[in-house]
Amino acid sequence: MASDKIKVRNLLIQVPLFNQLDAAELDKIVDGTTERRVRRGEVVFNRGEPCNGFHIMVYGQVKLVAISSGGAEKVVRLLGPGESFGEALMFLDKPYILTAVALADSMLLTIEKDVVFEELERQPLLARKMLAGLSQRLHAFVSDVKSYSLHSGTQRVIGYLLQAGEAVGGPELRLEVGKNVIASRLNLTPEHFSRILHDLGSREFISVDGRNITILDEQGLREYGSDNG
Repeated sequence: MASDKIKVRNLLIQVPLFNQLDAAELDKIVDGTTERRVRRGEVVFNRGEPCNGFHIMVYGQVKLVAISSGGAEKVVRLLGPGESFGEALMFLDKPYILTAVALADSMLLTIEKDVVFEELERQPLLARKMLAGLSQRLHAFVSDVKSYSLHSGTQRVIGYLLQAGEAVGGPELRLEVGKNVIASRLNLTPEHFSRILHDLGSREFISVDGRNITILDEQGLREYGSDNG
């Protein structure tokens, strides 16, 4: 048990939300934290289940999806290492409004609501950090809505590719999730997404080899995106 506590503590100290807490404060968080491993395809939680805390990704990838009565999925958010989710519903004391599914073997930490609330009363800095995280997420959501409303499908795909290239620091990138998932995230059908990739490839802006994509002409890609609004 002691070794498990040390491991969780070492994981939490790497999370920006908690990296300025002292040892005693961090131990209080550790005591209210559980570790969970999920396999690829496993449901982390379902819509309608109670939210009794919030979650932090350690490794792997999880998608948050809205599922229609007919079983169709809309990917709302993709989560990777270091990202957190569930805070807003935890504060509202509401059940989950989305379903979370692992896209890869993953590990996450769940921090109990009561422990979070106790520490928020003692730690104004923790409250500011959590508010900043929620504000960034709201800003990202508004940006997504703006993108869906004002940008064409081609512009959305180009924006995604350029952002992914910036994240890896080079022209060669790999789609870590299936094209169907990315298409849903960009509010496109898989067929439309594939047609756009084919078009960009035929114009020699990119080359596509399965999930591996190379940006051949970044400037041309940007200009083509500007022309296709």
